[in-house]
Amino acid sequence: MKMQNDVVPPSSQAPVQAQFVTITEEEAGQRIDNYLLRVCKGVPKSHIYRILRSGEVRVNKGRIDQLYRLESGDVVRIPPVRVAEKSTAVVPGAEFPILFEDAHLLIIDKPCGVAVHGGSGVSYGVIEQLRAARPDAKFLELVHRLDRETSGLLLLAKKRSALTNLHEQMRDGLTDKRYLTMVYGDWKNARQHIKLPLHKFTTADGERRVCVQAGGMESHTVFSLLRKFDKFALLEAELKTGRTHQIRVHLASSGFPIVGDDKYGDFALNRVLLKADATRGALKRMFLHAHQITFTHPETGKDVTINAPLPAECERFLVSLGKPLNSAPR
Repeated sequence: MKMQNDVVPPSSQAPVQAQFVTITEEEAGQRIDNYLLRVCKGVPKSHIYRILRSGEVRVNKGRIDQLYRLESGDVVRIPPVRVAEKSTAVVPGAEFPILFEDAHLLIIDKPCGVAVHGGSGVSYGVIEQLRAARPDAKFLELVHRLDRETSGLLLLAKKRSALTNLHEQMRDGLTDKRYLTMVYGDWKNARQHIKLPLHKFTTADGERRVCVQAGGMESHTVFSLLRKFDKFALLEAELKTGRTHQIRVHLASSGFPIVGDDKYGDFALNRVLLKADATRGALKRMFLHAHQITFTHPETGKDVTINAPLPAECERFLVSLGKPLNSAPR
């Protein structure tokens, strides 16, 4: 991001004059509202949209609306803005197990219990910690998201061109994302398609939830049976659509809750599983792990398949169940 002379960057004090920013090739392609939300850190979202509506934000000296997509070489006028005063906790830099990295992409193995980004009561997440650990990184953005309780493959883009390309692949259904999960119940089919419409809503206390509801977003998951035990089944879930909490809600609504799921699962069972008994070990997390993804590399055009091993706590629980009643070929 190149700035002309005498530019004052956003801070807790309103700058005395506007900023004039020249858009680089890496920044091109994004909408002006998303760009401003990123560069004007700490400025309320409502204020960003107000200065867009009022015409205080200009591109190449002309008025634009919030849907305008930036082009390389555009000169953006950002009016003086005041960052909301708030106590900001220092984000500790952290690295995570790296499964793949080059000049375009970073793929990590996200642990269970770590949010991918800050918000909703979480001060910071994976993306903020990685940025803190890599202060010289010019660009680092999440390609997709994982629930806080879900472990496994998480893709990040190191170039905007890679981010745009991968988003297009996901939108067009060209990526293959697969998860391993353990469910409770007498699962029958070797391969089963679940197509249930999903509706997102917010609870009274502000929690984001999803339910099966007519008129909801079309959603499709394919489940393959890997191993069947007396009361449990290990499944591979193949996402055909990528809705919020899709695997969790599809399984729970079909009568097969994911063990350890504290939102849609069998809460009484989850409490029992916290301690081992004579037939199995303990499980203190949700058994849902993003274990494989296949996509086309945005630069080379070659197919890439990356795997993340099953976490130790899930592997121990799986082994503790003993010999499966049957084991479907993988």
